[in-house]
Amino acid sequence: MSEWTTRITQVQLPEKKDGGAALEACLVLIYPTGADMGRRFPLTGDEVVIGRGIDCSLQLDRDSVSRRHVRLRPGVSGWMVEDLGSTNGTYVNDKPVERDALTDGDLLRVGGAIFKFLMGANVEVSYHEAIYRMTIIDGLTGVHNKRAFLECLDREIARCARYSRPLSLVMFDIDHFKMINDRFGHLTGDQVLRELAQRLHSRIRREEFIARYGGEEFAVVLPETGRVGALEFAEQIRLMIAREPFKGEGGEMTVTISLGVATMEGAAVDPTDFIRSADENLYRAKHEGRNRVVG
Repeated sequence: MSEWTTRITQVQLPEKKDGGAALEACLVLIYPTGADMGRRFPLTGDEVVIGRGIDCSLQLDRDSVSRRHVRLRPGVSGWMVEDLGSTNGTYVNDKPVERDALTDGDLLRVGGAIFKFLMGANVEVSYHEAIYRMTIIDGLTGVHNKRAFLECLDREIARCARYSRPLSLVMFDIDHFKMINDRFGHLTGDQVLRELAQRLHSRIRREEFIARYGGEEFAVVLPETGRVGALEFAEQIRLMIAREPFKGEGGEMTVTISLGVATMEGAAVDPTDFIRSADENLYRAKHEGRNRVVG
C-alpha cells in the first residue's frame, strides 16, 4: 500500500479568547507508520478541517478519508470535534462521535489515521512523552511494538538463564487475515487487530509481555513458564478469540488464530533462534489446518 500523504495548507496564529492566553493544542499522528508518524499539527485559528480535499487545513490523501471528514473548533474550555458526514465516521477513543469535546490525551481516528490530541500548558512535555511512547508502543493496537519485544526478550533470556528458570515464547497470527481485508476492507481489518489486542489484555498478567510483531502477527513472552504452562496459555487465548465473533462494518465474523510455542529450560538461547523455533511451530499450525496450537 502507498504511504500516507499529509500536509497543512494553512497555519494561523492562535487567537486569544476574552483577553486571555490562547489554549495551546495539537494533534500528533501516531498511526500509520511512515515518514509522517510523530509529526505534530498545531490547532490554531477558528477551525481546523481534516479531510482528503486540497482545501482542508490538514489533508490526508487516503481513500478511507472523506473529502471534508471532520472539523475541530476551539470551545469555551477546549476543542470540539464534529464529524462532517464522513463515509467511515470519526472516532474518539474508539467510540463513534458526531460532536464531542476533546480531552488531553484522547485518540482521534479519522479513516485509517490515528492522532493523539494534546492540550494544556505542558504540550511540549506531553509531545516528547508521546514521541517516546511511540518508540515502544504500536499506535494501532496499543500493545508493545517489535522493538520493545526484542529488548524484553533479550532481558528475559539473560535473567532466566542466570537463575536457571524456564522461559516460553508464544507467536501467533490471525488466520486468513488477507481475506478479512479483501472482503470487508482495511478499516475492518484494523478494527479486528485492535479488538484482538483488547481481548488479550484481560488475560495477560503483569509479568507477561505482549507485542505486535508485525502485520497480523503477535508475540507473548512468558517468564517463569515451562512448556506445559505455555501450551495451556496458548490454548486459552485460542479459545478466547474463536468463541466470540468480532464485529465489523459488514456484520459479525468468526476470527481464529494459529499459535506456535517455544520454551527454553534454563540454558540461554539465541533470541533469533528462539523466535524462529516459535515461528516454525506457528507455520506448522497453519499447515495442519489453522486454529490450533503447536509446540
